[in-house]
Amino acid sequence: MYRPAAFAEDDTATLVALARRAGFGHLVVVVDGAPLSTPVPFVIDGDGTSVRMHLARPNPLWRAAPCGALLVVPVSDAYVSPSWYPSKAEHGKVVPTWNYEVVHAHGRFVVHDDASWVRRQIADLTDTNEAGLADPWSVDDPPDGYVDQLQRGIVGVELVVDRLEGKRKLGQNRSDTDRLGAAEGMGAASLRGADDVSIAMRDLGA
Repeated sequence: MYRPAAFAEDDTATLVALARRAGFGHLVVVVDGAPLSTPVPFVIDGDGTSVRMHLARPNPLWRAAPCGALLVVPVSDAYVSPSWYPSKAEHGKVVPTWNYEVVHAHGRFVVHDDASWVRRQIADLTDTNEAGLADPWSVDDPPDGYVDQLQRGIVGVELVVDRLEGKRKLGQNRSDTDRLGAAEGMGAASLRGADDVSIAMRDLGA
């Protein structure tokens, strides 16, 4: 990933927190010289060395394992209008851009096609996403045998991570006045993803 120094993020704790906030990414492997990708929810461990997922058994991607793989985790993104920069009124030398946060996890892709591993993965994934809900659902809620029956249709997979890298393009290359002006304009706009990026831009100065 191209990462100018102003936008590079290498702190493991920050990268894990960003990945957890997203909870969803795009797993990419190369099969017969061509890239193959699948969207997938995941659970990442605290030190960022393991990402656990599951795939539908008919999905051909899991059969590529063991192999190298990349998980692309888009965290937040939104359009930035130059009209939001206070410097536009001063000199007009501003153009549109796109701000975003993204995490890349590189590592070894392996399969765990055993019931206990898969059950733990789906339970952890469920608990993570149900946390905070007023009436959280558990994999133990359905009738006996129901989850076991469905589980036979999926395969557990893991990315054993050897490198995490992130990019947070949030206006660090502009003045604080322009960055905060853009965050304010973005926060007031009804654009897709604007709220999350606006908050991230404001947090840089916190």
